[in-house]
Amino acid sequence: MPDKSFLFSRPPIWKSHEQSSQRQLPNDLQSWLNETGSLTKRLRGIHGNRFGVKVLFHRWKPAFIDECRLLGLPPCRYQLIREVLLHADGEPLVLARTILPEPTIEIAHRNLSHLGTRPLGEVIFAYPDLERRQRQFGRADTGIWSPGLQTAVGVDDAIWGRRTVYAIHRQPLLVAEFFLPGVLNV
Repeated sequence: MPDKSFLFSRPPIWKSHEQSSQRQLPNDLQSWLNETGSLTKRLRGIHGNRFGVKVLFHRWKPAFIDECRLLGLPPCRYQLIREVLLHADGEPLVLARTILPEPTIEIAHRNLSHLGTRPLGEVIFAYPDLERRQRQFGRADTGIWSPGLQTAVGVDDAIWGRRTVYAIHRQPLLVAEFFLPGVLNV
């Protein structure tokens, strides 16, 4: 069983400003990377009831060091790590990794720790004081993905993603999303 992640054999590398690289990407991918609203809402609008969430990893573990730094957390403290596959009738669309510190879970009245197959976006975008603090972009090469993920999803190319620090009642959480080829085939 993986220690800190089902998705990654090592953490991705992120950059705050990828505008020059993004300009070279297809417009449909750029629109997903720069989406400011809820991905859940956008995906439900496209796929309706075919949209679903498969939980791949849901554990209290220390997050990667760069995730802790971004959230201002000590690296050895346990956070709730949730990794999911967003899909439409089993077709992989988005891989997502969320880091939920305990104070954020507490301030959200534990709504975030018991999501099951409910999409995170459905919950966090319902908070009227949700704020987006920071967004970074990255391209995950094939070597970064875990063997388990490569077997389960068949990731065989570099994939663009983004990670966003949100805050609910000033308590942070981190959401990383990687856009698989299936999301572009709509």
